[in-house]
Amino acid sequence: MTAALPRRDFGLLFAVLLVVAAGNTALQSVLPAVGRAIQIPDMLIAIIFSFSALFWTVSAPFWARQSDMRGRKRLMQLGMAGFAVSTLLCAFALLGGLKGVLLPIGTFILFAAARCLFGLFGSASNPAAQAYVAGRTSEAERTKGLATLSSAFGLGTILGPAVAPLFILPWVTFSGPLFAFAFIAIGVLIAITKLLPDDTPTPRRGAGAPAAMPSIGGTNTGAHVTAAQRGRGDRIPWRDPRIRPFVIYGFVIGSIQAATGQALGFFIIDRLAHSPQEAQPLISVTFMAGAAATLLAQWGLIRMLDLRPGTLMRWGAALAAIGTLGIAIAPNFHGLVVAYALASLGNGFARPGFTAGASLMVGEEDQGSVAGAITAVNGSCFIFAPAIGIGLYELNPPVPYLLGAAGAAALFAYAWFNRTLSRNWEVAATDQPTDNIH
Repeated sequence: MTAALPRRDFGLLFAVLLVVAAGNTALQSVLPAVGRAIQIPDMLIAIIFSFSALFWTVSAPFWARQSDMRGRKRLMQLGMAGFAVSTLLCAFALLGGLKGVLLPIGTFILFAAARCLFGLFGSASNPAAQAYVAGRTSEAERTKGLATLSSAFGLGTILGPAVAPLFILPWVTFSGPLFAFAFIAIGVLIAITKLLPDDTPTPRRGAGAPAAMPSIGGTNTGAHVTAAQRGRGDRIPWRDPRIRPFVIYGFVIGSIQAATGQALGFFIIDRLAHSPQEAQPLISVTFMAGAAATLLAQWGLIRMLDLRPGTLMRWGAALAAIGTLGIAIAPNFHGLVVAYALASLGNGFARPGFTAGASLMVGEEDQGSVAGAITAVNGSCFIFAPAIGIGLYELNPPVPYLLGAAGAAALFAYAWFNRTLSRNWEVAATDQPTDNIH
């Protein structure tokens, strides 16, 4: 990375997001089969994710402000601990349901409560890791740095479904992957505790000190309250004119991904007329293909083509629209996999596009606050969208994908015509890394 952010430290941050993504995607890949096996209605499966997302959305900005005041490492430790405990409790709940110890409704209640624990505390690690990177990279490096960090989700969504079948063992069955990822998370928690350097929170500016302003193109909007006036740790609201277009874009693209992705496992089971056990490998292959396409975008194309946030958002929405439409009309499993991979390629462009764009709009004092706002947006996409996706799926299976494609096409137009999102986004290559974290 940079002199301010050694490769080992970045690797630890990468591992934090990788484990969370892999564990959650492994869960998402097995949960449709678990729900059908335990006879939990499809809509309740979606509601489980909605509960967790609600807590995530509410708590993420709070943890982001705490990371500015208490240090990003401490908040990453809290987030990993929350993920480990939540995943372990989820594993015991599913095991009880699969063994007949718990009734389906009891399994649902306990599992939902454990996932809410993840939403409440697990949300601390993501904005802290993002702010850690943003505070140690220059504006010229930040898009690539955050894109590489975001690729941890892409790699995790490959590894999760890929290794999940290895842990579906005779006695623990579908709960095995959750036990495995809970213990892996504990290992990562120990690693960051012992190896990641303690970071110094951003110092409070005095009332008369000049506040850092966005330096994109040498201008700023002037229509906001400065960090000096607010004081360290205060929240930038989502409606702040600097980041509002990115929040809108992120919410729409994330909601489309959440609604269509939540229904995908059921779509494969029903479209191919397989039992849950027979469909599980096909579900895993589909998620892995999508994750591979995301990695192609974030590890390869973004760096190779040196793509800026505006370009990423436009191409991301366009490819997501084409791929999501392809899922609806795919004639067979092969076509479905290709279409989902194309949609995932678009999402792989879009996420680092709006994340880096929002980060570049503020000074270093506000990085934690903006990271919290973006993390909250990502979580809010899963409050209602999964249930809406499942409801539309039960109405008619292709409907969530047809509507998702239309929404992504509209988002392409928004990214093209909105003045903030469509700006050139050139930054000076000679910018030096910031040094507010030591």
